[in-house]
Amino acid sequence: MRPEDFLRELERRMNTHRFEEVAPLIADHAIYWFNDGSFQGKEAIKQAFERTFATIQEERYTLEDVQWLVRDEHVAVCVYTFHWQGKVEGQLMQGSGRGTNVLQKFGSHWQVTHEHLSALPA
Repeated sequence: MRPEDFLRELERRMNTHRFEEVAPLIADHAIYWFNDGSFQGKEAIKQAFERTFATIQEERYTLEDVQWLVRDEHVAVCVYTFHWQGKVEGQLMQGSGRGTNVLQKFGSHWQVTHEHLSALPA
């Protein structure tokens, strides 16, 4: 699988709102940085994801303007713009921001080893 295909699969699985779908695509030692904190290891990342899934109902998450900074057979790094839309406390809301993903190939499978999302001001 090419890194581009992996990123689309990650996006698709994020939109299932089930961490067990996303978990195989995340390295056990991964580090995620969000506006509300830093999360290291799959269990901490799971808790952060599940808080977001519980807060934003019917969320639709999309990636655009993906730019690959590094791409070889073992490592790939990209930056992109992300958008989300969903219901928060019954109100339709949306937002966007910038993201960075570091992907590493383990055997024949890509996994995220780092993700950094920064929401843009409303």
